Amino acid sequence: MRMSLGEQLRVTLFGESHGPSVGALVEGIPPGIEVDREQIQLAMDERKTGGKYASKRSEPDFVEILSGVNEGKTTGWPIMLLIRNNDSRSTDYSFLPDIPRPGHADLPMMTRSEGNADLNGGGSSSARLTAGLVAAAAICHPLLQTLEWNISAHTASIGEVNAEPLTKCFNKNLVGKKEWDSFRCHDEKVYEQMVELVNNASQEGNSLGSSVELSVSGLPMGLGEPWFDGVEPALARGLMAIPAARAVEFGLGCNVATMSGSEHNSSWEKTSQGPRQNLDSADGALGGFATGSPLNAKITFKPPSSINIPQQTLDLSSGELTTLQVEGRHDPVIAPRAVSVVKAVATIVLCDLAKRGGWISER
Repeated sequence: MRMSLGEQLRVTLFGESHGPSVGALVEGIPPGIEVDREQIQLAMDERKTGGKYASKRSEPDFVEILSGVNEGKTTGWPIMLLIRNNDSRSTDYSFLPDIPRPGHADLPMMTRSEGNADLNGGGSSSARLTAGLVAAAAICHPLLQTLEWNISAHTASIGEVNAEPLTKCFNKNLVGKKEWDSFRCHDEKVYEQMVELVNNASQEGNSLGSSVELSVSGLPMGLGEPWFDGVEPALARGLMAIPAARAVEFGLGCNVATMSGSEHNSSWEKTSQGPRQNLDSADGALGGFATGSPLNAKITFKPPSSINIPQQTLDLSSGELTTLQVEGRHDPVIAPRAVSVVKAVATIVLCDLAKRGGWISER
């Protein structure tokens, strides 16, 4: 089994949630790219556990670079990134594999591995492995800066509380403040509603569904590959692989089902940058290729499956139904921590497409 994303710029994940470490192997980064360890740690801090409204698992998420970097610059060879697990607690999963958790991949994983899977904390299917994705994207990020492409994201919704679109509320000054650190949402007006909703769910031992909005600007017209590796299909593949993702929508998303062509189509206009779509309803990609307009997406996440409420499941050893109450340290909602992962996936996918299309050279 291989866990890789990308073709010419490829990221391969490894590790288990409660094993010694997780990490990523990054292949295809050109030589001579500066590696900023401070920026890598900032990216890891945005994703990591331990926040007031997140899992209480406390991991420093320090990234060890084992190969592919010399004197602060990439060598062109594969880059091995290692993130050690320092706060694993496998005793929380002593009921496995006999009692598979509702909403989890325990039983399919055991079947696929012929009974040899590491199920503790989700094993290799755990969101813990997204630490490797974020670290890999931090290595790739200087490539985007050179191209002057910009990727931003925030928590778009938690439960029934919806934030304004990024285009209406983006505020970079929020980053690092209470509102951002708790929910990674740029809409200050919904912060208190989100707090109340998550607090209530946590007190009940329950969890909530949520979504993340992604916005990408600066993409050159023509970026992308035909059909299956178009900008949207490639992004959708990577984004849907994020644990608990249940839907990816681009542009106006599912709302187009109730629209007419005259309402949805974007006209082309003459600008100083060449032909561009009318921004009121522009598509960021058409036929798999970037149009030069901002590309917007929404990623919807299910409520975390590990909840502190008794649930019925099957005891495989007895063949009888039993009651399971999952203990341990779990997130009550996914979007706040998924913001960094969504940006990471977009960075990796777009850098790969840029390299395939000639926007990134081997120097």
